[in-house]
Amino acid sequence: MPSVDKTIRRSVSLPSSLARRVQTLASTKKTSTNRVVVDLIEAGLEAQEREKARFFELAERLAQSQDSEEQQSIKRELAALTFGA
Repeated sequence: MPSVDKTIRRSVSLPSSLARRVQTLASTKKTSTNRVVVDLIEAGLEAQEREKARFFELAERLAQSQDSEEQQSIKRELAALTFGA
C-alpha cells in the first residue's frame, strides 16, 4: 500500500500583487490557488536543491582541476552562485 503524505494546514500571508498573480495562474490552469502555491513551493525547493548540487559539483571540479584558467572560471561560477554576481 503506497504511503500518502499527511496534509498539514498552514496560513500564509501574501502581498496583494503576488496573490493576484497566483490567482491569475490558478485561473489559467483551471486549478485552485492552493494547488498553484504547492506547485510553486515544490518547484522552488527543487531549484534550490539543483543549485546546491551544482555548487558541490563545481567545488569538486575546482579541487580536481590542474588548469589555472579552468580554476579561475570555476571560481567565478562559484562566486556567482554564492553572491549572485
